[in-house]
Amino acid sequence: MESLSSRMQGVQSPIIPVVGELIKKSPGTISLGQGVVYYNPPPEALEFLPKFFAEPANNLYKSVEGIPPLLSALAGKLQAFNGIEINQENCIVVTAGSNMGFMNAILAITSPGDEIILNTPYYFNHEMAIAMAGCRPVLVATDENYQLRKDAIAQAITPKTRAVVTISPNNPTGVVYSEASLHQINQICGTRGIYHISDEAYEYFTYNGVKHISPGAFDNSSEYTISLFSLSKSYGFASWRIGYMVIPKHLFVAVKKVQDTILICPPVISQYAALGALQAKEEYLKSNIGAIAQVRQVVLDSLNRLQGLCSITPANGAFYFFLKVNTQMDAFELVKRLIQEYKVAVIPGTTFGMDDGCYLRLAYGALQKETVKEGIERLVQGLETIVRN
Repeated sequence: MESLSSRMQGVQSPIIPVVGELIKKSPGTISLGQGVVYYNPPPEALEFLPKFFAEPANNLYKSVEGIPPLLSALAGKLQAFNGIEINQENCIVVTAGSNMGFMNAILAITSPGDEIILNTPYYFNHEMAIAMAGCRPVLVATDENYQLRKDAIAQAITPKTRAVVTISPNNPTGVVYSEASLHQINQICGTRGIYHISDEAYEYFTYNGVKHISPGAFDNSSEYTISLFSLSKSYGFASWRIGYMVIPKHLFVAVKKVQDTILICPPVISQYAALGALQAKEEYLKSNIGAIAQVRQVVLDSLNRLQGLCSITPANGAFYFFLKVNTQMDAFELVKRLIQEYKVAVIPGTTFGMDDGCYLRLAYGALQKETVKEGIERLVQGLETIVRN
């Protein structure tokens, strides 16, 4: 049958499986590619699973927005950590990961042809979701330190704009936006009658005393702020697929339509595991993220050897560094050579919308002190040899 054209032809292919295939062909490759953590969910997550099996009706569909005990536990977490109060103006919807929360939001607030403002470098799944919805991503460059440019964002707003997207701590750059900067964007959105979609999947991953800020906690922001969260990173929950969104109450019906069509309800067994994970002692997050902070320092120390060869912007969040390599080489070609010749994998910056040079995203969350030295050494040696030659 002749291939039929569809809206998917205009959507970029996800890069992680592409790099994954290259890794398979080079056994022994250390991956600095995919953004996952090295650690497992807390034992409390598994301890809650018998509660799921003890309830015979749990094989049936449950509420579209999530089971009541989990919604209650999330409300407590949001109040305590994020300063977001769940009240009559907003509500929580549990999702199959925060990527689904983003797709829910885009489908709920747009019509085909509408515009969503993304700051570059953007998170590739955000750009893909906007394209899938038949909308147009409007790209606004961040500054030389990958910080938001509020005036440029304000100037990019048109009558077709429906939202501005921010990610803090940021994927792919690792930078954390200041409270003042996020407040300015939030105010612009409120004044212009558009939504602020705040992706906070890396909320716990901050370093050097930097604090995470949730725009949903700002005064009078409940009506136009959509906050996205995930257990995938902080609780080692990648395959369990549990995230959640805090949305204005007036979007609840629209979001439920989307979620009921795509998912019906979040996986109930995973919701029980999430409920257990939220009972974990504070030490669970503190110790695991503390270990990642130590890995981060090893990475930084090694990257300093690349001064002059790469530009490395300071980043106090997530578990990424975004390198600008001083070369005319194509980023994907460089990635392929690093895998094939040095058995180390990173992600090309082109997939994050950076076409004006050679950029690489380096992820260190999956590494431990034993593997990070070898992985980063391979990367440094590879860049020094390939680029200088």
